[in-house]
Amino acid sequence: MPAAGGSRAPRQRSGFVDEAQLHAKGGDGGAGVVSFRREAHVARGGPDGGDGGHGGGVWLVATSRLSSLLSFRDQPFRRGADGGHGQGRKRHGKRGPDAVIEVPEGTVVRELGGDVVCDLDQPGMRWCAAAGGRGGRGNARFLTNRRRAPSFAEQGERGEEHWYDLELKLMADVALVGFPNAGKSTLISRISAARPKIADYPFTTLEPHLGVVRVDDGPEAVGEFVVADVPGLVEGAAEGRGLGHAFLRHVERSRVLVVLVDLSPMAERPPAAQEGVLVDELRRYRPDLLGRPRIVVGSKADAAADGAGGWDGPRFSSLTGEGLVHLVGAMADSVARERASAQGTGTGHGRARVPGTVVVHRPVREGAAVAPDGAGGWRVTGRAAERAVALDDLTNPDALAYVQGRLRRLGVERALARAGARSGDVVRIGSFEFEYEPDA
Repeated sequence: MPAAGGSRAPRQRSGFVDEAQLHAKGGDGGAGVVSFRREAHVARGGPDGGDGGHGGGVWLVATSRLSSLLSFRDQPFRRGADGGHGQGRKRHGKRGPDAVIEVPEGTVVRELGGDVVCDLDQPGMRWCAAAGGRGGRGNARFLTNRRRAPSFAEQGERGEEHWYDLELKLMADVALVGFPNAGKSTLISRISAARPKIADYPFTTLEPHLGVVRVDDGPEAVGEFVVADVPGLVEGAAEGRGLGHAFLRHVERSRVLVVLVDLSPMAERPPAAQEGVLVDELRRYRPDLLGRPRIVVGSKADAAADGAGGWDGPRFSSLTGEGLVHLVGAMADSVARERASAQGTGTGHGRARVPGTVVVHRPVREGAAVAPDGAGGWRVTGRAAERAVALDDLTNPDALAYVQGRLRRLGVERALARAGARSGDVVRIGSFEFEYEPDA
């Protein structure tokens, strides 16, 4: 009912979130310091400036304790701590602590453009979402036989900063597949301690529910297994109709699929036709899903009409308990076989790699690269090149000579010449810019 004044009462927000965004910012590195030893009776004390501490990174860690991305919905920002600055007497700055963020097992991390950069599908897997910046070197680190009193130090490196899309794909042993109002929620409430919302209208289940089923007299390799009650499937879900991919992605990682066909007279299609549509939607979404163990069973056996539409397969009733023991036993047997197979190969469905490893798809930019910057000049990118010019005083002749030598060793001069740079062109490296003059 509308609230006073004609405004609508606020809708209660769901506690389950399977899509969110993350802004990860690594801590900045501390700056190195310029310092010289100054003590009584010590003539010409050498440089003793300490290094800055490294900034803390942002790490994502998969855990089975969480089942939702709820914590990222209102607070997507995560940041590592900055490193401390260096001090005299070669005292180095303190390293900034990492920000360790727990995410549910089964979290997929994508760039905002859609490319997958990490898949945390096993508990304990760690991935660095944003590395902290390295600390700058103090002037004591620039001491050489030719440079006896370096009067410059290095600035701290800025931490990485990224936006990501997070997507949760449930990790369940068994996924219940069926049309809306096929009895999935009632089934999971009977065989586990889960208590999903149950009603007699379509799309009662708007968010997935997980239930743990314990088997006392089943295969010893199982003991218990997880069943997912996910939103009902409609025809055209592979193209996004109904709840579309919001349902289908939670089926991807299930070991066993249980297809429920409605045997009640209120069903819109005969049982065989229901099975055909459901299996076809799975095939159109991901053909490899049809290779998973599949149990097809009729639900609502207590309300089945005479003949049940020609259905002669297994059936159950959550109301009377008919067939539940046999259904749970079939689930347990299939799960036991799939677990044994996964342990023997070291892989799971869709995971052809060694458990515990993380595949990072975003390359780390190293070295130096030259490209036109669109303003008539040139832009040099690369972590090593940007670090080479990150000194505290580039007007210092010693510092400028160091930068020139460092860029020459990185091949920046040759790269600029090959790219077609001419005398007088502006070259930008980070916030530093200079006019290019070819080496005589």
